[in-house]
Amino acid sequence: MKRRDFLGGISAAGLLGLMPGLLPAVALAAGASPYRRLLILVELKGGNDGLNTVVPYTDPNYYALRPRIAIPAGEVLPLGEGHGLHPALQPLLPLWQARELAVIHGLGYPKPNLSHFRSIEIWDTASRSDEYLQQGWLARSFLGRPLPAGFAADAVVVGSQDMGPFSGGGRVVALSNPEQFACLARLAQEGGGRGSGALAHIRRVESDIVSAATKLSAPASGFALRSEFPQSGFGTAVRTACQVLGSGAEVAVLRLSLAGFDTHQNQPGVHARLLGQLAEGLAALRSALIELTLWDRTLVLSYAEFGRRPRENQSNGTDHGTANVHFALGGAVRGGLYGEAPDLARLDADGNLAHTVDFRRLYATVLERWWGMESASVLGARFEPLAFVV
Repeated sequence: MKRRDFLGGISAAGLLGLMPGLLPAVALAAGASPYRRLLILVELKGGNDGLNTVVPYTDPNYYALRPRIAIPAGEVLPLGEGHGLHPALQPLLPLWQARELAVIHGLGYPKPNLSHFRSIEIWDTASRSDEYLQQGWLARSFLGRPLPAGFAADAVVVGSQDMGPFSGGGRVVALSNPEQFACLARLAQEGGGRGSGALAHIRRVESDIVSAATKLSAPASGFALRSEFPQSGFGTAVRTACQVLGSGAEVAVLRLSLAGFDTHQNQPGVHARLLGQLAEGLAALRSALIELTLWDRTLVLSYAEFGRRPRENQSNGTDHGTANVHFALGGAVRGGLYGEAPDLARLDADGNLAHTVDFRRLYATVLERWWGMESASVLGARFEPLAFVV
C-alpha cells in the first residue's frame, strides 16, 4: 500500500486525534504527573435506563409508572436503601461486596436537553445547557497540564472515531485493536523522506502514529494475559484496552463504549442483554487489571447522554429522559451509594426526574480527588467532588 492509500484509509478524526495539543508539551518528572493514576471511561450510548439498572424496588411509584417493564422485586439484587441491581448485573456483585463499586444517583444538569447529539456534547464538554464549548473537558485538562513526554498517548479510544471528551486537543489514538494500529503505523513509516509545508505536517503526524503504535503494540517481555474476556463486542473492546495496558505503554485515559441503550421499544430483553454484556465486560476488566497490577490505580466511570423517562411508553420501552445513575469502580473506590435518588412522586412538568447531583461533580472528583489537580479552570466553575475516591 502506498502512502496516499494509507492516508485515505485513516479518518480525519484519527489524524486530528494524533495531532499535538495547542500548548507545548512539558516533560514532567516521573513521579510528578497526576496522570499516572489511570481513568477508564465507559460510555453507554443511547441513554441507559437508570431506573431499571439500579432499581427502586421498594417504591410503589416505580411499579405504578412501569406496570409492564418494571423489574420484579424478587429478581432484584439488593444493595440497600431500597435499591438493587438489575439481575443481569450479577457479575458486579463481587465488586459491590468488596466495596469496590460505587453507585451515584441523580446525575444530570439544569435545563436538560433531550437530543442525543446535544446532550452528549454537554457531557463531553462539561458545559451548561445554554453554553457551546469547542473542547472536551479532558482535552482542556491535557492542554492545561500536559502529560509527561514518555507517555505513549494522552488517551486511547477503543472502537470509535468519536473523540468525545478529548475533542479539540491532546494526543488521542483511536483504534479497533493494537495489531491493526501497528500495521497502519508501519505503512506510515515506509513513506519516510523529507518535505515541507503540508506534506511535512502530515509526516510529523505520521511520526506520532509510528511512535504511539510502537509503544502500544509491543508486548511486555514474557507477559500474556490469562484473564478471559466475553465473546461480545464490548468484551472485545475490553480485551483490546487491556492489551494496550499490557504492552507497558502509559496513557492517562482509555474510553470504551457500549451502544444500543436507546430503548424506545421492547426494552426488557434488549436492556437485559446489554447490561449482561456490560457486567461481564467490567468483571473481566477488573480481573485483567488485577493481573496487570493496575486495579488499585484505576478508576472506571460509566456515563451516558441522559437517562430514560420514568413512565413506560406504549411500545414496551422508555423515551428520552433526564437524571440518571452511574457506576464508579476500582481498587481505590469507596464502594456504596452516593447522591440522592430522584423522587418518583415529584416529577417535573414533562414527567421527568429532577437531577440531584450535577454531573460536573463527577468530573471534579476525577480532577481533584483522583488526579490531585485544580478543577475550576477546566470545568468553568467550582463543583464539589464526591467522596467515592480514596
